[in-house]
Amino acid sequence: MPAFEDLRIIFLGTPDFAVASLKALIEAGANVVAVVTAPDKPAGRGMQLQQSAVKQYALSQNLPVLQPEKLKNPDFLAELASYKADLQVVVAFRMLPVAVWDMPPMGTINVHGSLLPQYRGAAPINWAIINGETETGVTTFKLKHEIDTGDILLQKKVDIMPEDNVGSLYEKLMQTGAELLVTTVKGLAAGQPEEIPQADIPVEKLKAAPKIFKEHTRIDWTKSVQDVHNLIRGLSPYPGAFTILQEKTFKIYLSHIEYATHNSEPGSYDTDGKTYLRFAAADGWLYADEVQQEGKKRMDIASFLRGFRA
Repeated sequence: MPAFEDLRIIFLGTPDFAVASLKALIEAGANVVAVVTAPDKPAGRGMQLQQSAVKQYALSQNLPVLQPEKLKNPDFLAELASYKADLQVVVAFRMLPVAVWDMPPMGTINVHGSLLPQYRGAAPINWAIINGETETGVTTFKLKHEIDTGDILLQKKVDIMPEDNVGSLYEKLMQTGAELLVTTVKGLAAGQPEEIPQADIPVEKLKAAPKIFKEHTRIDWTKSVQDVHNLIRGLSPYPGAFTILQEKTFKIYLSHIEYATHNSEPGSYDTDGKTYLRFAAADGWLYADEVQQEGKKRMDIASFLRGFRA
């Protein structure tokens, strides 16, 4: 088994979340021989081609960058094989075909933003908050056919605080994941850690983390105020939980709750026109603290109410 510094590693990833892991490997002295990331995409008003966050960092480190349109392309597979990697690391990237993840002799490992087997899927950070969890974490595991089902290598727990939203929890898991990845790769170089099949981990009920679609983001005011508040936290700062206010889409990014008995219709609102706007839920009131109405900028509630006619 090669020493940590001698392991030939190919890194696959695209967004900021992946950059933290790539940077941690580089700074720990890992031998990253190439990086695979998404093709440049047009973005912004001028639709200029934008490089992924991983590509930008890789170029700053003078690392070779591969950007295949199709991961099964024979030319790409041949180029990938030419780097003779011992190990591949994938963080926040698309699904890999067997021809890619099974290529290196030590296989491919992934960093996932949950405590597997819980919250398999594309949006584990969102769903952990939406479901009111008080704890989550990161997992490193070996890739296999079915998504997020490979044998677990290491895990680290992270508390979800009441004030956390997706943005703050994302930052915590990003850093924790980067540190855990380095520990995992060093362990693999030393012949550890032991691989644990996910089927061996006792779980009462599996919770999934599917991709977030618009139907997931509409607020259901017949639910409890805590459930609504958790949905808002779990979708802030992006894509934002929404309701309809005066026939326009109205997103709520920050909220607080008040348990109260009331006779108001679910989703009806009440305001003093200056300091608060609250909506009736099943067991109390949801106060909107930071909002954005269709066609307007995101703003605090006092600023919004200055231009609002109830």
